[in-house]
Amino acid sequence: MTESRKRFIILLADDDPEDRMLLKDIVMERELTDELRVVEDGECLLEYLQQRGKFVDPDSAPRPDLILLDLNMPKKDGYEVLKEIKTDPLLCDIPVVVLTQSSEERDIVQSYKMGANSYITKPVTLDCLINTLKTLWQIWSPIGEPPEQE
Repeated sequence: MTESRKRFIILLADDDPEDRMLLKDIVMERELTDELRVVEDGECLLEYLQQRGKFVDPDSAPRPDLILLDLNMPKKDGYEVLKEIKTDPLLCDIPVVVLTQSSEERDIVQSYKMGANSYITKPVTLDCLINTLKTLWQIWSPIGEPPEQE
């Protein structure tokens, strides 16, 4: 990764520790981003984005280039968070990809109505998850293609 380009930061919001660890391992192992930040609930996600609470130091909460958002989280669910992000003039331009277990049509429709940029049901196999993350990276990253794996 060259020094001349801006680093690409993904912020993952997911309450499931196993999903967080798996996604983090895949993303970092395959170098799909320069930096992956992780939060465990909707309230923490908003604190991060608004640099409040434990994220008051700007270095602890750099502005993400992409948010991966689970819908079913404690404290504030994905819908509440999505609404706050998309109605905040300082945050509304950050792309939000809903990455969740639900494949229910009502969840998909509601997410798009609330401003989600994309909706993806979490794949059940590791290979499908890897391919999904690579595709997300190709769509949203500033340089277009993930590095080839040897």
